[in-house]
Amino acid sequence: MGTLFETTRINAMELANRFVFSATWLGLADEDGHSTARQAEYLAEIARRGVGLIITGHACVTPEGKAGPRQTAACDDRFLPGLKAMAAAVHDARGKVVLQISHAGCYAPAGLTGLDLVGPSPPDATEFPNCRELTVAGIGQIVAAFGQSAARARKAGFDGVQIHAAHGYLLSQFLSPYFNKRTDSYGGSIENRARIVIETLRAIRGAVGADFPVLIKMNAEDFVRGGLTVEEMLRVAALLEQAGIDAIEMSGGTIASGALIPIRAGVLEREGEAYYREAAARFKEVSGVPLLLVGGIRSFEVCEELVGKGRADYISLSRPLICEPDLIERWKSGDTGKSACISCNGCLKSGMRGRGVSCVLAPSS
Repeated sequence: MGTLFETTRINAMELANRFVFSATWLGLADEDGHSTARQAEYLAEIARRGVGLIITGHACVTPEGKAGPRQTAACDDRFLPGLKAMAAAVHDARGKVVLQISHAGCYAPAGLTGLDLVGPSPPDATEFPNCRELTVAGIGQIVAAFGQSAARARKAGFDGVQIHAAHGYLLSQFLSPYFNKRTDSYGGSIENRARIVIETLRAIRGAVGADFPVLIKMNAEDFVRGGLTVEEMLRVAALLEQAGIDAIEMSGGTIASGALIPIRAGVLEREGEAYYREAAARFKEVSGVPLLLVGGIRSFEVCEELVGKGRADYISLSRPLICEPDLIERWKSGDTGKSACISCNGCLKSGMRGRGVSCVLAPSS
């Protein structure tokens, strides 16, 4: 137990334990993207219950990069008051909080934003929407927008930022040969496909300085034919390490991945927990970057095993903490029973209805 509850550091950020609330869309921002008091209090309560680090739900870096309704925005200074209130609420609860920043790419809802969809290249498959291919200048504008949003995060008082490059969002689309059919310096080889990601990291580092933690979330693999593979993920991780990333969170899948989407449904036996444990083991063999592992982790014993055997440095949880906000507190007290979460994804339904995510098993739901 001492390993899971020991104090660690990611760059200048000191964390009380190795448990992370993984970025989760809460559906609690207002329709324009301003963070609300309800959103701030939700995260503060998670912090009060003992989670070492909170990563916020994704905040869009440009208006056309918005992913859905009631999503937080970080694309303009007018969103700073809400962002400041969110960071302050977590700090008042003695927690640490990182702002996840993202662009939805060709999966952005044009009907909601009223703006053109953009992506690495027009699709040659029916599984994802038609979009306009970004020019090199357009890529540069989005890279700059990530840097500007990261600067706002630091100004707002966040402890760090996380780049969202997973789950088929824009940066994930560039990494994936399933989405990226470009023939210029941003397509083809994995080094070319990763170029926008490395440029984004450098733009952020230039905006926030060397001491501000910069994390990234990326796929272990895409689980689509012709998508990003584990071998390519390891190459991207090496490039990120060379460029100075502070930590990597490993997830997997896209909206086109069928049953292997990031939020897979169904209860798993212990041996089936941690969807990406094999990819994580390969990662840890070759990389010295701290690894946050998310996906299907429900048992304390699995957490101990992953960290104790060096498969992961941090355990990221989402649905279990929606189901039981006091889960980490309970585990620390010695009650190490499995999370009550049954991975039914019912928690998302209330968010889509405008009430914010909540567990359908909880008495208050």
